[in-house]
Amino acid sequence: MNAEQRQQDIVDAVAREGRVAVADLAARYGVTVETIRRDLTALDRTGAVRKVHGGAVPATVLALPETAVAERELLGASAKQAIAAAAIGALALRPGGSILLDAGTTVGCLARLLPEGLGLRVITDSVLTAAVLAGRGDLTVRMLGGQVRGITQAAVGPEALDALARLRVGVAVMGTNGLTAEHGLSTPDPDEAAVKRAMVRAAGRVVVLADATKIGQEHLVSFADLDDVDLLVTDAALPTPLAAQLADTGTEVLIA
Repeated sequence: MNAEQRQQDIVDAVAREGRVAVADLAARYGVTVETIRRDLTALDRTGAVRKVHGGAVPATVLALPETAVAERELLGASAKQAIAAAAIGALALRPGGSILLDAGTTVGCLARLLPEGLGLRVITDSVLTAAVLAGRGDLTVRMLGGQVRGITQAAVGPEALDALARLRVGVAVMGTNGLTAEHGLSTPDPDEAAVKRAMVRAAGRVVVLADATKIGQEHLVSFADLDDVDLLVTDAALPTPLAAQLADTGTEVLIA
């Protein structure tokens, strides 16, 4: 196997396995670790993989820049609708129950699909979600207080955290900017991460909605571990390492 063939095989292995180690690759191909490091450096430069300490991971774990909510609502709309519809069917909401809705466009899709007549109590940090649901007479809608982040229209800060510390709800429906086996659920902003973390703690059950573009991304702040998640709803098959770890943590995965 020449260098070009070996490097293509490494790219395939990274895509299949999620993370590869230099020592394992050297043994697999019968070459030195220095040769594998050179291969990974070359592949990293072309963007085929991302070189990390001791090995390589898919290039997709490089975090995409955070975009405004209005822009994100237009991206992958059909996938988000499918995820939201699948999640509604799996929530098993009960009359008079309580639900926390995180800020995020996929969670916003789910908010519009909440069934009527259950008398649900909805708490959200999203200005947009609160505005959508406020006119429904069959719901009790509570908006968390605090400073509103313009880019996500989400309430953050001490007021939101204090309110969440006193709550216990049946289920929290969460969005995320990134999801990996190593970094869990992550988001770029520390203040928003703090609110998301408090929402996870306040809920008896945690449901995460994440389209395929979020899988493999890692952002600045991790706000939950994989074992905090009871149900992950996504629209694509997961990389083998992530699927295996979710199975180990007992997290249910639903493909929309």
